[in-house]
Amino acid sequence: MTVTIDTNILLHLLRKTYLVPAIRETLDEIENEDTIILSITSIGEIESIAHQRNYGKKKRDYLKKLIRNFLVVPIESLDLVDRYAEIDAYSQGKLKDNALPGGLSSRNMGKNDLWIAATASVTNSALITTDKDFEHLDGVYLDYVYVDPNQ
Repeated sequence: MTVTIDTNILLHLLRKTYLVPAIRETLDEIENEDTIILSITSIGEIESIAHQRNYGKKKRDYLKKLIRNFLVVPIESLDLVDRYAEIDAYSQGKLKDNALPGGLSSRNMGKNDLWIAATASVTNSALITTDKDFEHLDGVYLDYVYVDPNQ
């Protein structure tokens, strides 16, 4: 199965946090290809973090090296744009033919998360994240793989 990683997973890998072994184990369990997908949106998010936290040259170089390990999906496909719009409408409970599960009325998602979800959906890949904001999309638009940051 192909996988897309969320920005928070990339950030854990960059920082070499306590969660890296669990992330690697999760990737090993579901990944049977050499390709891991990263949305261009995640690069924008992490570059913003790098600026805000004044990352030095060494950490920025490591970030660039890390990103080279992934297939970066740009936002230029109309399929991706359409899926973004559909997932946003679904999350807001506005799709008549596709209601949210469990009687939910709406789930607000950040715009960057919508792009990441659309990327995973269009590429038919599992989304690996430490963020529960994608949970309502599981089995509908993507396969949601949660890595518990509290483990």
